[in-house]
Amino acid sequence: MDTTLLQHADLTEGESKVYLSLLELGASTTGPIVDRSGVARSIIYQILERLMEKGLASFITKDKTKYYQAAAPTKLLEYMDQRASTLADHRKKVADVIPQLLLKQASAAKSQASVYIGFKGIRTAHEHLYNKLGKGDEWVYLGVPIFQPEEQHAYWKKDHVKRVREGIKFRALFNKGIDLPTLKDRNSYKNGVTRVMDSDIQTPATFLIYADTVTIVLQHPEAIAVEIVNKHIADSFKAYFEEFWKRSK
Repeated sequence: MDTTLLQHADLTEGESKVYLSLLELGASTTGPIVDRSGVARSIIYQILERLMEKGLASFITKDKTKYYQAAAPTKLLEYMDQRASTLADHRKKVADVIPQLLLKQASAAKSQASVYIGFKGIRTAHEHLYNKLGKGDEWVYLGVPIFQPEEQHAYWKKDHVKRVREGIKFRALFNKGIDLPTLKDRNSYKNGVTRVMDSDIQTPATFLIYADTVTIVLQHPEAIAVEIVNKHIADSFKAYFEEFWKRSK
């Protein structure tokens, strides 16, 4: 039998050979097991110990001599089920600390800047905020332009659904001239407030600010996003946002 098939049950090559040999030999001392499996005599006890830890082998003692025997082949499936359950539990524990690990990575990272091209690039840059923000955190947009391509309007609506699900808050300042339906729509989403800037400034660029990141977004006449990761720069842009926010309505 091809022992590589047993390796799908999370057995090493040596464990597979020894287990198969035990099935064929029945209760046996180590000598015949070594001869049949072909594994080195120096490691046979280590392999047998691992198989016993996995519930795939056991031993009995006769006249002070140990005789090893294989567990029923169905134990392979039980071992795999147990392994899968353990991995699922470990995965959940790791998933729970991923936000903390990402924050540690962000705080340790040096300043960096990245450029993203096209609407897909803008969306990629925007969605980086979900790697750094969690429930109760907030992102803000400063200077959202009056004109946005229709496909982007559809994307922002979909993204707000995700934001609400994640428990993240937002505030946004649109440029003067935004139509009332769009303003009402943005204010209809949970944990979010949208206002109009009390300024006649009209620029096509928007500034997304969160955590240690500022992303400059241009949707027209070309689609591009410039992401800057630097806590001091982010704090500076946030201060400008708060000043404009106080003057807005």
